[in-house]
Amino acid sequence: MKDMGWDELVPGAALFSFEQTVNYNIAEVQPEDRTYAETNSKNAYVGDWRVIKPVWNSEICIDCQNCWIFCPDSSIIARDKEMKGVDYDHCKGCGICVSVCPTNPKSLLMFNETEKNEDALAKWPEKKKKGESNE
Repeated sequence: MKDMGWDELVPGAALFSFEQTVNYNIAEVQPEDRTYAETNSKNAYVGDWRVIKPVWNSEICIDCQNCWIFCPDSSIIARDKEMKGVDYDHCKGCGICVSVCPTNPKSLLMFNETEKNEDALAKWPEKKKKGESNE
């Protein structure tokens, strides 16, 4: 069967994540040690069309892993149940990580793509007390 380009795929086409059948528990293998298929988005840089990005504040993060679990692109970098950062090469800027973050204020917030992370961190909101509005 001929390999198809991204613009030739039909709706419902299956793209396999790995080169061959995985004979091990994939959750126990670090992402950089997995054998990804050519069609996997892990091999393609897609961050250049993002307009907003999540910025992570490690001072507020409680390592709940919600962002890691819900990220549709595996762009949250975590090791041993500890948040390490965001993979901006693959993050699409969807904001799901921010919406599932339970901290107050959130440990992930969306900022303009062009804003430096250091500048975003300087603008972080302070903790809201019970009964305070967001306005």
